[in-house]
Amino acid sequence: MTKLRVGLLFGGCSGEHEVSITSAQAIAKALSTGENNHKYHIQPFYIQKDGIWQAEEVAQQVLDSGVPLPTSQLSKPQLWQFPPTVSEIEVWFPILHGPNGEDGTIQGLLTLMQVPFVGSGVLGSAVGMDKIGMKTAFAQANLPQVQYMTVTRSQVWSNPCIFPKLCDEIDTTLGYPCFVKPANLGSSVGIAKVRTRQELESALDNAASYDRRIIIEAGVVAREVECAVLGNDQPKASVVGEITYDSDFYDYETKYTSGRAELIIPAQLNDAVTKQIQEMAIQAFAAVDGAGLARVDFFYVEATGEVLINEINTFPGFTATSMYPQLWAYSGVPFPDLVDTLIQLALETSK
Repeated sequence: MTKLRVGLLFGGCSGEHEVSITSAQAIAKALSTGENNHKYHIQPFYIQKDGIWQAEEVAQQVLDSGVPLPTSQLSKPQLWQFPPTVSEIEVWFPILHGPNGEDGTIQGLLTLMQVPFVGSGVLGSAVGMDKIGMKTAFAQANLPQVQYMTVTRSQVWSNPCIFPKLCDEIDTTLGYPCFVKPANLGSSVGIAKVRTRQELESALDNAASYDRRIIIEAGVVAREVECAVLGNDQPKASVVGEITYDSDFYDYETKYTSGRAELIIPAQLNDAVTKQIQEMAIQAFAAVDGAGLARVDFFYVEATGEVLINEINTFPGFTATSMYPQLWAYSGVPFPDLVDTLIQLALETSK
């Protein structure tokens, strides 16, 4: 039996570089387990933080050690030169998180290569990554959300007359607490929970340093629940999980530090609420034109019974603490079967 050559693409030019390596380690292990070991031949490709592609021994070294390579001193013309073995790949598994990974850019590159890949295409990835575009798509699909506002870097870094008026408008419209977020960063990078005018001004300035587009969301007292989606045109939803944590909000450190957050699977919800969340997860997946996989996050306002959609992640983490694979494991799809299914879904989209 000829093994299918899978290009495991990891690392990348984002702040989630280390998380990508950890996710890739888990996927490599799953692809080497049981029947998968007879079906797939893994070829690792590592993208350094500066964009240099590495293959074979170097990529395997990073995969084995989990330690990123230092930034090289190569000149710009040498960036994004592909190793010769790229041409051997029959399907890509791009386990890249954040900008230049799950925002449509690498998906566009792989599309130009004319080789199938796991996950959403250019449109689904771009909309799923951009919080403003995502919320616009959700609104069009009539999915209920928290109240929010959008601003630009030019408004934040404007003259002393405009910025105070902007903050006044946020004060009046959203109140406190509220959350300030860069539009295009993943894993809670650059996000701040603010309770005062002074904190708001500081958070806006910080978010503007990450992105030229910023979103501000009203705070809500709610349980944070998540649902995993798997499939292409006829996706399925997993059981619902809940996240509890000891920090002020679910920031980067809490998300990726063992013991800081607890995943409760399944979430203790009544059947009607669970079904509503699962249906909304599939609606959100369709709204952004998702493919393969996604994790959809919600707020369940227990006091009113409302379910509000928070966001969709079109390439969630696959680390030991990640919710996505754990939700499917509880739903009857163990990790090795999950990665096998994702590869088969990728091949399906190319037919």
